[in-house]
Amino acid sequence: MPFTPFHLGPALLFGLSLSAVFDLPTLLVASVIPDVEPFYVMYFDFSGYPLHGFFHSYLGSSILAVLVAVVVYPLRNLFSRIMAVFRISQKSSFKKILFTSFVGVYSHVFLDSFLYEEMSPFTRCKAILSSTYYPPTAVTALIYGFCSITGLLGVLLYFFKIRKGVAVLN
Repeated sequence: MPFTPFHLGPALLFGLSLSAVFDLPTLLVASVIPDVEPFYVMYFDFSGYPLHGFFHSYLGSSILAVLVAVVVYPLRNLFSRIMAVFRISQKSSFKKILFTSFVGVYSHVFLDSFLYEEMSPFTRCKAILSSTYYPPTAVTALIYGFCSITGLLGVLLYFFKIRKGVAVLN
């Protein structure tokens, strides 16, 4: 997405509401990490490389998911202290962090695949699956609307959960 924080909306809502399944900090990080690629392409002016290239494919994002899990797991105590500032507490395991990493990066690729013509989320599988899709404006508005509404609902859920003190996510 041109404005990467839109990906945080679904991550916040689903991370808070399905906290038994997802690790919230990992989901937040994993849902935006694929956009390091377009930032890198724009910042270093790689005009021959697509803005949404390899790491916006399911193969590339799988590599990102593993990297996110390997980096986040040792930092889980730091993330716990950051979450404590927001009055949120959650227990994590490597299995939960790894699963959440995959969900985060795959959801990013899925949402972006409706928005960008240059994306080929099934890179290396094009012979089997055709992923070239040119979205109409209505689909783009739907994706942005979905991300905005889930973000708003996520913020409301956050305030609901901490209303009585610390939100314990397990």
